[in-house]
Amino acid sequence: MAERPPKVIVVGAGLAGLAAGCYAQMSGMDSRIFEKHVLPGGCCTSWARQGYLFDYCIDWLIGTAPGNDAHQVWRELGALDGKSVTDFEIFNRVVDESGREVRFYNDPERLEAHLLELSPADARHIRRFCADLRRFTAIDLYPFLTPPPLRSVREKAELLRKVLPAFRLFWRTGATQMDAFCARFQDPLLRRAFPFVFFQDHEVFPLLPYLFNMAAAHRGNCGFPQGGSLGLARSVEQRYLGLGGRVDYRAAVARVLVEGDRAVGVELKNGRREFADHVIAACDGPTVLGKLLEGRWSSPVTRALFDEALHRPDTLYPGVVSAFTGLTGDLPPGTPHSTTYLLSPEDSARLPAVRQNSLVVQVRSQYADGFAPPGRSVVHCTYFSDFGYWQELRAADRKLYRARKREVADFLRDFLERQHPGTAERTEVIDVATPVTLRRFTGNHEGSILAWKSFTDTEKLTNKLVGRDRMRLPGLAGFSMTGQWVAGGGLIRAASAGRFAIRYLCDELKLPFHAWPSDDTTPWHPAQWGELPQLDSDATYSGAARA
Repeated sequence: MAERPPKVIVVGAGLAGLAAGCYAQMSGMDSRIFEKHVLPGGCCTSWARQGYLFDYCIDWLIGTAPGNDAHQVWRELGALDGKSVTDFEIFNRVVDESGREVRFYNDPERLEAHLLELSPADARHIRRFCADLRRFTAIDLYPFLTPPPLRSVREKAELLRKVLPAFRLFWRTGATQMDAFCARFQDPLLRRAFPFVFFQDHEVFPLLPYLFNMAAAHRGNCGFPQGGSLGLARSVEQRYLGLGGRVDYRAAVARVLVEGDRAVGVELKNGRREFADHVIAACDGPTVLGKLLEGRWSSPVTRALFDEALHRPDTLYPGVVSAFTGLTGDLPPGTPHSTTYLLSPEDSARLPAVRQNSLVVQVRSQYADGFAPPGRSVVHCTYFSDFGYWQELRAADRKLYRARKREVADFLRDFLERQHPGTAERTEVIDVATPVTLRRFTGNHEGSILAWKSFTDTEKLTNKLVGRDRMRLPGLAGFSMTGQWVAGGGLIRAASAGRFAIRYLCDELKLPFHAWPSDDTTPWHPAQWGELPQLDSDATYSGAARA
């Protein structure tokens, strides 16, 4: 009689949870995902309003070009099946209060010519940056397939072959903080603009990630997939279901069931119990440790992360205020897809709880078809903001909370009118979401969409949690943690973390790990978004302001 396949329960249908489910199914396991919401994707989501689709998550996606490990992961998960990819010639544009602007072209030659035209006095530093960008365009390093302890001799040798020739480049650009680099410029716009290549100022980043991602975009490996954020999640969900998996929506998990020193299943909020040989938590890290495990299990690494680092300033990505504007007609021809505006003190004072005195404006209808009805456009505006401000406001006075959201909407209508005269009268809808909205929607701690900041001490800790501890907690068998709270933020990291969790589980169970690319070539169609919630002011995204 054939032995029963191992039964695996996954908590959370975000990208990490869906990926873990896919790889569990491909490796001969019997998996089931429990998700508290009605849609897959977690933070990788979209929602509908008055015929518009508001795409919340993806700015760029590593792995959109073939020939690298990141792309292989997406192919295995079916994430890009049948989809076109949009590539942009600039990563971002930055405009100061006077209207002076810099465009960060991904092409090193165009970038160098543009920057030299702006500031000939900074030629030395401009040429040095662009020379490094050229070097990065030849680097193809995405170690997302195998966790470090399980890498074969061949995989380790291949990684060394790629790393060693560029080691000095990695070391130098990784050791040069962006703010220190900017201080070398004479031109005040360049000094202020460079930190905003990634839309908001990531503050603790060195040069390395900016060069790496701009080079990837230049190679076409950093594009925007058709269908956007929810389209990506739906494609992976369909891959999982096609492999025989099952997703239970509106099925919030209250706690992990433990017998002795082993996790044996989960208890849902409605009291129902489901049992399995292994439980994988792919959701908010503080919730997993504090609520699902009732604070009973931890490790030196998780204590350093969730008891200490979690409460220190500048270890988490801040929350985001996100506002979508639906317009009749288009913006003027040549309007860049993404612009960061450096705000005047007067404008900053009008935006509730703005952190960096800047506003990101993205023309989302340039990213892919289907985000706006025919003859219309959708603009996405964001700024870093403090979760505590919005949480206290909402708890104390819902009317005042909604009034502050309307202030955001009123400011954006006025601001867009100043940048593009005529947009105010063409505005059909404005929908505002705060960090509290994300917390309610996904459960993410303090509405942080990316969790731990990269290039801080937390990155060393998450590396230990993945590479040394194998995503496990000492003293608790049959349980793993995965996702951005374990492996770091970003969609490819989340998907890879799901893969790693199953690689480790296969190694423990002495099962062969299997993965193969999806062969579905059916062209993507908006119908694959599925039925979307038509949210109004009383729904999840409450207080949405109307034009």
